[in-house]
Amino acid sequence: MEDGRTTLDEATLAAARGIFEECARRDAKNARCSYDLGRTDSYIANVRERQRDKKTAQQVLDSAIMNTRRSIDLDDEFADAHALLAELYGRKIGYGGVFTGMRIGPKAEADVQRALELDRNNPRIYIVLGRRQLYAPRVFGGDIEKAIESFRKATIVDPHYDESFVWLAIAYDKKGDARSARVAVEELLRLKSRNVIAREVRSRIR
Repeated sequence: MEDGRTTLDEATLAAARGIFEECARRDAKNARCSYDLGRTDSYIANVRERQRDKKTAQQVLDSAIMNTRRSIDLDDEFADAHALLAELYGRKIGYGGVFTGMRIGPKAEADVQRALELDRNNPRIYIVLGRRQLYAPRVFGGDIEKAIESFRKATIVDPHYDESFVWLAIAYDKKGDARSARVAVEELLRLKSRNVIAREVRSRIR
């Protein structure tokens, strides 16, 4: 999964999904198996979005939500699962618009708060907060400076978690701060030299 996450190679992610699916089948009470299945689904949805296959992306996103919910049902104290579910709800809102946001926005907020309650040193939680601040309209809390602050917090609580630097670079690039974006990208590539998104961002800011 980690290799597929970095390279966004669908075949690698599909192979990982098969392993986690078998894990969940063999051990139906293992929260980690369901979580890893949901997380892999989320990365496959990323690939489909990049291919502009929105219909399949939404279907895989729904599968990710279902599997992550199952993980939480098995272990409500699993902070990573709450953070992932909040992220997935946010992406679902992106497809559904205002009415979907009104319906599941409170659920996303509840899962963020639950994740923070369980583990304030989890970088994934601050990435979820930052993504919301980066993409939400200002009237709904969108604020690029707050987004950068959240992503920086993620890099502080875990300097080795490369996804934090992905989002920090994207936020700086969106702000127009090429120098800071470049610094974040170089640190990201130091951690994960094969990261596809990092290379794309670097090509834009040169």
